[in-house]
Amino acid sequence: ERPLPWGAGYAEVINAEKSEFNEDQAACCQLSIRRREPGLEDEEWLILCSTQFLTGYYWALFDGHGGPEAAIIASNYLHYCIKQKLEEVVGGITEARPPMHLSGRCVCDSDPQFVEEKHIQAQDLVVGALENAFQECDEVMGQEMEATNQTGGCTALAAVYFEGKMYVANAGDSRAILVLKDEVVPMSCEFTPETERQRLQHLAFLFPKLLDGEFTRFEFPRRLKGDDVGQKVLYRDYFMEGWGYKTVEKADLKYPLVHGQGKQARLLGTLAVSRGLGDHQLKVIDTNIEVKPFLSCIPKVNVFDLALHDIKEDDVLIMATDGLWDVLCNKEVAHMVRSFLAENRTDPDRFSELAKCLVCRARGKKRGHQWLLDESHEASYDDISVFVIPLHKRDEH
Repeated sequence: ERPLPWGAGYAEVINAEKSEFNEDQAACCQLSIRRREPGLEDEEWLILCSTQFLTGYYWALFDGHGGPEAAIIASNYLHYCIKQKLEEVVGGITEARPPMHLSGRCVCDSDPQFVEEKHIQAQDLVVGALENAFQECDEVMGQEMEATNQTGGCTALAAVYFEGKMYVANAGDSRAILVLKDEVVPMSCEFTPETERQRLQHLAFLFPKLLDGEFTRFEFPRRLKGDDVGQKVLYRDYFMEGWGYKTVEKADLKYPLVHGQGKQARLLGTLAVSRGLGDHQLKVIDTNIEVKPFLSCIPKVNVFDLALHDIKEDDVLIMATDGLWDVLCNKEVAHMVRSFLAENRTDPDRFSELAKCLVCRARGKKRGHQWLLDESHEASYDDISVFVIPLHKRDEH
């Protein structure tokens, strides 16, 4: 019942009673990043530098598949990994320009020039810390789930406010957008078998044994049949943005590495996402083919510098799992956000109410006098979790 950081709103709904458990999980907290004095051990630092902190804020959503276990572990652990990785590089973050050596030494005269030529900035260290944190969280999840004989995986979408900038790290098909007064800024992109076709195909090209002779890496407009052998048909390989023609061989009749279109697309006929945490034990049904080598845990991180923008009272970051975005586009969500906040300026709980209304809108249900799904609009029966994060509140905590 405690207030969320910045007075953020949160709402969730379980998928039409299809499951006893909510496979979506959420987490948020304040991050206190320690600035260490050179040469001090942990115990000395705690005594002499107990007030030396950089403060950040963290919100995250996890969408589980194969059960809620992976999402629960990730929600309990990812923030710790992020804090740890930021503390490892905080000495470079606090410098005007990150030094080549965290110790401050200059071993080679070209070191400062190298950093300058590569345009390495403090935010690059934060991005790297987030990437490393996701990887470490994934490794720990694999060990814990194996030890407890659990299976499953989850997507992960995390927002971290640190040193005046908002960092959004995404591994999966959840989405975050900034709804500002005059624009909508996408802060993540979905990672699906279709969007990552070339990466997946290239991996299969480099390590064909991963397919175990059961799949073909080539993409065709449809699943090929015996009558297609000997015909020239459209195809794409990993190095191709365009399309070519290939004479079909018997080997091309194997199941495609990426099969299906849109929400029906599957990686190895198994997963609808191509990045996420967990799934270390997942295999293609009735085979020994492991899915994990193709499932990347590394997020794409986008950065938004709030100091460069005139943030207004109704400017918010919307984070939601795919259950919302399956039926609502960025433009529709932005319109609903602006309308609701403009009509409820005096409501102290308006960000929480907005989160609830977004969930209800996606489910096609009425909340008070708010939006009711029109007959032409599809309703979502997936789990839905939504954060509404007011950006102007960042200076009040």
